[in-house]
Amino acid sequence: MGARISLRHLRCFVAVAETGSFTLAAHRLFQTQSSLTATIKQLEESAGLKLFDRTTRRVELTKDAVWFKVVAERVLRDFDNAITDLQAVSKSQRGHIRIAVAPSMMTHVLAPTLRAFRRQYPHVTISVYDQGSDKIERSVLDGEKDFGLSSRLNNFPDLDYMPVMTDPFGVIFPPDHPLAERKGKLTWSDLQPYEYIGLTEDTGIGAMLASHPGLGLTERTESYDHASSTTSLYALLQLGGKISVLPSLAARTGPLAEFEFRELHDPSVTREICLITRHLRSHSPSTQRILEILMATIKSADQMYGAKVF
Repeated sequence: MGARISLRHLRCFVAVAETGSFTLAAHRLFQTQSSLTATIKQLEESAGLKLFDRTTRRVELTKDAVWFKVVAERVLRDFDNAITDLQAVSKSQRGHIRIAVAPSMMTHVLAPTLRAFRRQYPHVTISVYDQGSDKIERSVLDGEKDFGLSSRLNNFPDLDYMPVMTDPFGVIFPPDHPLAERKGKLTWSDLQPYEYIGLTEDTGIGAMLASHPGLGLTERTESYDHASSTTSLYALLQLGGKISVLPSLAARTGPLAEFEFRELHDPSVTREICLITRHLRSHSPSTQRILEILMATIKSADQMYGAKVF
């Protein structure tokens, strides 16, 4: 019978798979190459499979081992996250919370949450990152952030997405734009004559609009300007003469609030904001407390700029 497979075997396997070298992997793990080689041999004997093809220049995964790398990485990530949570419990009131949020959630939701939390727990330190949906989801998935607040983009199976609120899409434009003279409701078809600035598809907003070709915005994909964030969108809108489309809370965030915003109809389209967490991961006491305050803050934001809370 082969040796019992342990976390040490998995760490060695992943290190060799990522570096493509027993030498580099041994340096990374602070062990001798002979010890690492013996550990991999034990793993292969226990599994009954050859895991690596060795060439003169590089060590590569066999076809049978490719899927196992994904599993091994998930097991190690879950274990390391659990240890981090356990350490957070021991630190009690002096923990650290890492949060990733969409920029539009920063002003309207997270800022009042942080103020309320800091009053009650002044010794808990906090790191906040405003990012696009793709980076938010991946940072929560990798255990780099404790939770995220943004729209759903990748829909990773190892993440939980709990819808917490929606806000309606509308058009944003400079005050001197011809749309400012229009009275009554604006529809998506009303936007066709005007030059458009879109958000890239690695943002939740850009991806959602791209998934609705019937709105008519993506027909000119190669001919309109693109921004990778609401910050760069602000710079492009300042050039004048062009419009963009945003959810209402994003349009009322920071310097973008200086532009006009009109909700769009026929059809009415909304953005869904989710609380994003790791599936089956337990939260530290500090994270649990701030999530309770966050949910109370979101409930109080009902009907803000047309937003609706679940």
